[in-house]
Amino acid sequence: MQFATDAKGRVENGVGYVKKNFLNGLEIPSFCAINPAARQWTDTVANVRIHGETHCKPLERFAQDKPLLRPLPAMPYDCAVVRPAPANGCCRIVLDTNRSTVPYLYASQKLTLKIYPDQLFLYHNEKLIATHLRSYDRHQDLRNPDHLQELLVHRHKAREQTFLQAFLSLGPQADLYARKLQEKRLNAPHHIQKLVALSQLYGPDKVARALDNALTFEAYGCEYIANLLEQRERQTPAPSPLHLTRRQDLLDLDLPPADLNLYEITPPSPPL
Repeated sequence: MQFATDAKGRVENGVGYVKKNFLNGLEIPSFCAINPAARQWTDTVANVRIHGETHCKPLERFAQDKPLLRPLPAMPYDCAVVRPAPANGCCRIVLDTNRSTVPYLYASQKLTLKIYPDQLFLYHNEKLIATHLRSYDRHQDLRNPDHLQELLVHRHKAREQTFLQAFLSLGPQADLYARKLQEKRLNAPHHIQKLVALSQLYGPDKVARALDNALTFEAYGCEYIANLLEQRERQTPAPSPLHLTRRQDLLDLDLPPADLNLYEITPPSPPL
């Protein structure tokens, strides 16, 4: 126990020496900047001084001990902190109040997070799926633009599939019309979206009949269907027969003959 206590004290003394002589008053902008500064300090100060216990320079003592050292492991020791990190439905994991994005395929999945001083690594079943720079701020949203782009593309495709299913429900002519739009190299998703909107405005049956006419005349495009529906809505119905709804006794009226004397022309009087 006494030996362990002495060893612990020697280690703590070394830590105190580094704090007082190297870190004291030193501004450290990042972990990347501390390594070159530490190397310069050891080469010019710590390793060239006369050690108080060995009475020789640490640089010379190390040259004597170096041949006796064993090689380091081929793979460096992984000092990361590993913890589970379930992703939510918004493609985010949370660490220390900060949120970090993951690819949309792993939303609501159980992931594993490896935490390093400067980086975060996310794994799904031992597969690396995302990396982020670690932030020590609070309530930050750390985004990878590629993750957001993948999510937007996925949502766009899902939206197109929704409109396509709604369009195909109009009948068998809708499937043929959609294939013709693609054969003509038109922007099929755009036209299908507009045609679904027309079916909601005019009704599915009217749009289905318009599609039949369009296939007959090989006219492809939402503009043609919209024009056809609009023209049909403008057609006025044929007038119906006139039905008199008044009572018969009111129609059989005896009217006196008209007095036409009012219209006779009286000749002017001769001048005096």
